[in-house]
Amino acid sequence: MNERRISNQRKPLQTTVIGSYPFPAWLEFAAQNLNRFGTADVDELQTDAVTAAVQDQLVAGLDVITDGEQTRLDFNLSFYGHLQGIEMESATPRQFGPPAHDQRGKHKIVDQLTASRGLGAVEEFERLKQVVAHIDDCPKLKASVPGPYTLSGRLIPNDHYPDRYAITEALLPIVRQEIVDLIAAGCQELTIDEPSMSCYAHREDPNRFVDIFNRTVAPAIGKTRLSTHLCFGNYKGRAVGLRKYAPMFPYFLQLPVDEIHLEMASREFSEIEIIEEIAQEKDVAVGIVDVKSYYIETVDDIAERVRLCLSYAPAEKLAFAPDCGLSQTARWAAKQKLSNVVAGVEVVRQELGLY
Repeated sequence: MNERRISNQRKPLQTTVIGSYPFPAWLEFAAQNLNRFGTADVDELQTDAVTAAVQDQLVAGLDVITDGEQTRLDFNLSFYGHLQGIEMESATPRQFGPPAHDQRGKHKIVDQLTASRGLGAVEEFERLKQVVAHIDDCPKLKASVPGPYTLSGRLIPNDHYPDRYAITEALLPIVRQEIVDLIAAGCQELTIDEPSMSCYAHREDPNRFVDIFNRTVAPAIGKTRLSTHLCFGNYKGRAVGLRKYAPMFPYFLQLPVDEIHLEMASREFSEIEIIEEIAQEKDVAVGIVDVKSYYIETVDDIAERVRLCLSYAPAEKLAFAPDCGLSQTARWAAKQKLSNVVAGVEVVRQELGLY
């Protein structure tokens, strides 16, 4: 199986998601009170939450779905909780005021960084397969893992790991093994989440980022459909990076992925012309609804935006998704946005005779 054959296994104007999905209210409560639940209770909670997230995506009619990252309970803690050699920090630099990234604590490194049981993504994917096992004509399943540079961001350097890049190098083989194990579990769509690379490409060497990314995914090339999301940050609906793609290109065209996800809707489709450059080499998943806004994009809005994208790239190279993961968006809004994405894309499919 070669890389190009995998890349072609998609329909024109495909609808997809980045990865995360809002928690149901009861899961939010449970996540804040885990000490009141037994291990069997937590397992049941997670399976029920994945079932709910899958059902919402099925009702919307998406071509590609995920588990909504429901079992992670907290995106960061879920991964750091699998690492050995760190001491979990509960204190944060700033407790009050408007939400921002400095309200998230960092963790001390106290020993060699290892993850003897992996980062948990394989177990998530196995749960997703179990939840959808009874569904006829199930959409494609996509999994995601954090890249090592992003994962290094909440770890504090020490004498053994003197800077963020040293920590990244220690985490790289851990993430790479998780990718290998996901492929062995049958994962055919895999997103490598490296939002920190997107956020800091304007101030760090983008060629160094490309090298780190490429070494991380090397065992996966040609064995699964790879994508990455060029994100500007979305903690509490706030961006953290300079929201421009210019510093990333043409460098990031060297990433050996089949598809690149772009955040466009929140930026009023600024730099939309970049999709023409990307589409010459890869598929492009365009962020067509703004996850940071509670304006619900109408079906007509979506159709108009799809037509705009088609003026830069052909249908067979385009996919459409929210700007980012939906974990920071209320569930009622996420449902409406996804349903309208599918309906708006279908309008254009019918116009073009794509069935």
